[in-house]
Amino acid sequence: MDALGEVEVKYRLLDPDEEALAEALAARGVVLGDRFRQDDQAYAPASWSYGMPKLGVAFARLRSEAGRVLLTVKVPRANELDCAEQETFVEDRATMHEALLLLDMVPTVRIAKFRRTGAWGKAQLCLDVVDGLGIFIELERVVPRSAAEQVQAEMDQQVRSLGLPLQRVTQTYDSLLRAAARPAEDGLLVGDPYI
Repeated sequence: MDALGEVEVKYRLLDPDEEALAEALAARGVVLGDRFRQDDQAYAPASWSYGMPKLGVAFARLRSEAGRVLLTVKVPRANELDCAEQETFVEDRATMHEALLLLDMVPTVRIAKFRRTGAWGKAQLCLDVVDGLGIFIELERVVPRSAAEQVQAEMDQQVRSLGLPLQRVTQTYDSLLRAAARPAEDGLLVGDPYI
């Protein structure tokens, strides 16, 4: 069976004009919702550290948004933005944090951002203003694994059609934030986790 997974393409806006990006999207019929805040804590297996391959490794995230907490587990397949994924809402963030620690996961990076979402064709669109990184646009779809590479290429062309100064990014926000921060001695950025 050809398993479904989430595939993404991600771009950093080189000219930090969020409104110009929103206008270019509106010209293509994309209606963006209201801005909301997301606060994420990323987790990795204790045996993994930045610089090691991510493919086939399970990573977790606790996300607080609008008074709810979402647990996400992703396993990168062909690349960091092509993942098998499972999500569920949890009642208690602190208890889920402790459960992840019992599963030998460690907190790595906190990711805070403002997000606006909309639909663009078959893709879900996210316009993110990420603390410490800047403005990004992501397109994502859930597709069979066999179609992941083709769909990523199609979404790439879709975003490039905007004609804006964008830089394609092939890493997740946690990897980008980690690269921007001073490395910890053990290879993981383990500050004060946001619980």
